[in-house]
Amino acid sequence: MQMRYAGYLVWFPALCLALLFAAQSSPHRVMAAGQQATGELPAGPGRDLTVSTCSKCHSLANITSLHQDRDGWSATVTKMVSYGATGSDEDFAQILDYLTKNFGKESSPAAPAASTPVPVAAAKAPAKKAPAADEESEEPNTAQHPFSAKIRSITNDDLLKPLKEEWLTYNGDYTSKRYSALTAVNRQTVKDLALAWSTKFQPGQEPTALTGYTNVHSPLIVGGEGPGGSLGRESGSIKGTVVENNGVLYVTMVDNVWAVDARSGEPIWHYFWKTRGGTHIGNRGVGLYHDYLFFETPDDYLVSLDARTGQERWHRMIAHVEGGYFATPAPTIIGNHVLAGVGNDLDAPSFLKSYDPETGDLQWTYYVTPQKPGDPGLNTWKSLDAARHGGGGTWVAGAYDPETQLYIFGTGNPTPSWTTGLRGDGDNLFTCSLVALDINTGKMKWYFSTSPHDTHDYDSAQVPVLVDAKFRGHQRKLVVTAARNGYFFVLDRVTGEHLLTTKYGATTNWAEGLTPQGGPKTNPAKDATIGGSLISPNSSGTTNWQPPAYSPQTGLLYQYELDSFSEAYLTDPDPRGAMGLGGRDELDVGATGSYIVGIDYTTGTARWRHPLYTHGFGGGGLLATAGGLVFSGDGAGNLAAFDAATGAPLWGARIGGISNAPQDYMLDGHQYVIAAAGDTLYSFLLK
Repeated sequence: MQMRYAGYLVWFPALCLALLFAAQSSPHRVMAAGQQATGELPAGPGRDLTVSTCSKCHSLANITSLHQDRDGWSATVTKMVSYGATGSDEDFAQILDYLTKNFGKESSPAAPAASTPVPVAAAKAPAKKAPAADEESEEPNTAQHPFSAKIRSITNDDLLKPLKEEWLTYNGDYTSKRYSALTAVNRQTVKDLALAWSTKFQPGQEPTALTGYTNVHSPLIVGGEGPGGSLGRESGSIKGTVVENNGVLYVTMVDNVWAVDARSGEPIWHYFWKTRGGTHIGNRGVGLYHDYLFFETPDDYLVSLDARTGQERWHRMIAHVEGGYFATPAPTIIGNHVLAGVGNDLDAPSFLKSYDPETGDLQWTYYVTPQKPGDPGLNTWKSLDAARHGGGGTWVAGAYDPETQLYIFGTGNPTPSWTTGLRGDGDNLFTCSLVALDINTGKMKWYFSTSPHDTHDYDSAQVPVLVDAKFRGHQRKLVVTAARNGYFFVLDRVTGEHLLTTKYGATTNWAEGLTPQGGPKTNPAKDATIGGSLISPNSSGTTNWQPPAYSPQTGLLYQYELDSFSEAYLTDPDPRGAMGLGGRDELDVGATGSYIVGIDYTTGTARWRHPLYTHGFGGGGLLATAGGLVFSGDGAGNLAAFDAATGAPLWGARIGGISNAPQDYMLDGHQYVIAAAGDTLYSFLLK
């Protein structure tokens, strides 16, 4: 009998533990007085192996008192296998057949788990850990980590594929469409979506509550450079993308990463970063490449983990937290580049950095604003010193065109943000812009300023979407974005040529016409004044960080539209201006409405607008599917599905305010739909 897997002896005690936990949760687990403690197992293939192995850990009555169908036994066994148990295919099949035959019941055809377990591939040796400082390198032994995620190694070819059954990147694929090709959940069937599981996550060093699936606490791995976790605003909320790989989900909160069983919601392992501080406003998720995870921390570290065990591989400082920097984005992996960005609300330069995924070595740094004499865009600033401190945060992931090898992303507001005495009256490049970088060198190839000379904190850090489609009669390679400032843009993504600008915010009033380049022209009368200026949108924007979605079926970009107003008061009239976001006070005076809109990319106008039940944003982003649906929060505590063509509501589930963008994935022939509400992740299946 060929042994395909090392660690044969590990698998069978793990199976015994699974049987013990299953028996403890069975309604028949209590033995009657005088019941035989050792139990008698029926004769047959697999009996001797089961007796000789399992009797070492517990009474055989734990088997004889438990009856499950084949799916149940398969789930029990494969659950522990997913935690690192190994064995041969022959032994695996023999044990399962024996348990099903002698302690089974009729199988339920509605069970979502696979009816036949898939043999577990032999675990690959993890990459050697690159030391973060002066510590010695060490190679983790997977035999010492029984809680191990059963994943497949992700290649560059995997990352180049369109979004379908797995969700491998922040926006699903490099186009950033968030368009799923899955169709089982569609206009006709969505009414039958029902809750499959939910898991409430506990950040920090306290264990996540047990779900009852295995009654096993997942291991906690602790890293970090600080004394402990300093929780802040929204740090206990799931705001990022949940990456899915081969039945394993990766869930994040600030300073925390969990590997989770995608079928049950049961945590497999939990990594906690002990922070040095920083702005704990949110985390957008992880990047996935090979067997590695990458995520950023508020105290400005890029951390790499073993995706199977949660053990740290290395961490590298991106920026100095003492300088006001904080890091929230989900890293983007392109080829051998891990892209990490930062935010900063003080007068500091922003940048995008590229790291080697194996070693963590820095490859290149792109500064958003000019840093030395002769740099492009310097003439749009009052001085070199102003440009060097000019902001332009890189705090949301972009899109990638493999044909041109251009990474296209949005940049944040200039600093000082509301006052211009220090930075002058120019466009303040390359803040509030779409920027295209050569992925191999980090050199800028083109840019487009979406808010020239921004004076309202209108970051252009929104996700751009790549579209291949006809525009004005010609097939074009396009990039489209609906920006925070209330305007919609279409560009040629190869050259950066401006093709279309429209105002999609119904009440947007801060600009007067367009510049010759096609950007909105700032109206000085709408700058902050001592007496107050009524502006729309307010500084939170017509939309914000929430990722949009695009459907090639409809040709519509789905985005939030919040038509808000505020009074902007100048509180520091010193002509030299103020630092960062200072020098002004903003009073929110309400909104005329909040909507999900379906914007026709060819005209820049909304084909439909569905009102939401809030004066904020409906949720944490959107999902479009080939089933003709758009998923989002509705602003009233519901996860909702809308008709992608008309915006008509079709389904909803009241789970709370949706805090991230809904997603889907396919497992065992079933389409799962997931979304988070605060600290809890919910999963839905067709019933």
